[in-house]
Amino acid sequence: MFENLIGAHKPDILDCISNLSSDEVFTPPSVVNQVLDLLPKEVWENPNLKILDPACKSGVFLREAAKRLISGLAGQIPDENERKEKIFREMLYGLSITELTGFLSRRSLYYSKFANSDFSVVQFDGEQGNVRYTRGKHTYVKNKCRFCGAPQGSLDRGDELENYAYQFIHGEKVFDMKFDVIIGNPPYQLQDAGDTTGASPIYHLFVEQAKKLRPKYISMIIPSRWFGGGKGLESFRRDMLNDVQMRKIVDFTNASDCFPGVDIAGGVCYFLWEHGSSGDCEVVNHIAGKTYASMRKLNQFDTFIRYGTAASVLEKVQKKARRYLSDTVSSLRPFGLRTYVRPEENGDLNLFWSGGIGRYPSEKVTFGLSMIHKWKTITSIRSYDHGGLPDKEGFRRVLSRIDVLPPGTICTETYIVIGVFDTEAEARLLFNYLKTKFVRFLISLMSFSQDIAKKSYALVPDMDLTNNWTDELLYRFFDLSDEEIKFIECHIKEM
Repeated sequence: MFENLIGAHKPDILDCISNLSSDEVFTPPSVVNQVLDLLPKEVWENPNLKILDPACKSGVFLREAAKRLISGLAGQIPDENERKEKIFREMLYGLSITELTGFLSRRSLYYSKFANSDFSVVQFDGEQGNVRYTRGKHTYVKNKCRFCGAPQGSLDRGDELENYAYQFIHGEKVFDMKFDVIIGNPPYQLQDAGDTTGASPIYHLFVEQAKKLRPKYISMIIPSRWFGGGKGLESFRRDMLNDVQMRKIVDFTNASDCFPGVDIAGGVCYFLWEHGSSGDCEVVNHIAGKTYASMRKLNQFDTFIRYGTAASVLEKVQKKARRYLSDTVSSLRPFGLRTYVRPEENGDLNLFWSGGIGRYPSEKVTFGLSMIHKWKTITSIRSYDHGGLPDKEGFRRVLSRIDVLPPGTICTETYIVIGVFDTEAEARLLFNYLKTKFVRFLISLMSFSQDIAKKSYALVPDMDLTNNWTDELLYRFFDLSDEEIKFIECHIKEM
């Protein structure tokens, strides 16, 4: 029976389980093994280590760890029964995220959803064994949980519904021991009564709590959005980029290359963190079937630059740039008009909206008044690329629309104003500059979702627009190498 559990067999049932949502993703066994491959070989040969998965869904992380330990400890513990007793009783521990995933995880690890049944690989005294689930509680302060930020109004509800008070990040000490290795794929967002609109990230809290426990190793898979975006992730990003104990990051620009059929804006990554280590971090990027690797410091820039070649391009840009477009780009709603605002029957201004142009009365405009009678270069706030992701060939267009608006024309918040000018010629020069692959490449480095707002232009130099900039001129001005030029040309499509 146990041989059926640990032996290689196809198909693997854990490859076939549907995900709960794009925020709570079941990890395919093949991906789990890629994550576990980051850990050094000696982990699987040390009978004194304790391993924790703080967010069990299917139990696959613990199951695959068990396989490795069964093999790795064979020389030290020759007797198979004794080896199983050691591994399952003393080395592998998990916290499930729901009662249901607790049953599923125990079924994967122990071959039985009840750890004390006759069918369990090792018979424990209790039903849960070392894969525990207890319904946690939020601690609300001013209507928000002080541990995870969950809104009281939507998650303070009856026991018949999930409240997403995950044990690991809510101050509940389930296992009274020190863990040497923490692995897993934590929940990605706080669910708000089944509605993910405006949901807040939560995966970073699992990483932060894991570090607080001071294990020797942490290896987790999380969204890549923390590189440069994400609601409430500024502190987490700063800490991660300045943490010299980060040994390796493996990044998938398109999440479906890692999780088939799953759409996660900004992609996903898994990492290895080793307590007490230091030095440059190895960064491996997967994009459209190609792999790029580099060794570098993560805190070279305020934002983590995904690709090593892109980092070298940005380094050259920053040597020559004096100002950046983010200093001049308007905020959201440049004229105070929401997306749903429509033209009216009469008005002295033209309103540019997603459906065309119509009339609009100036007395209803209370913001951006100084721009109304100027020439304006605008871009759509929505990325051309779905979720900021490249196409199947690895190309991005980035900007979906660039336009020049004459004096007397305003726009809704569907667009943002990039520059304001006295003449059409100046506005057209900015228009041409924004169309270059070079500029759109720099914008893409800050684009991890569908929105391209003011912050997305933080890496784009504010150039002297007396020149009609082309890619060739920009490549020459910033002294880009053939390799750097090829990288841009291979990832940004013509507009």
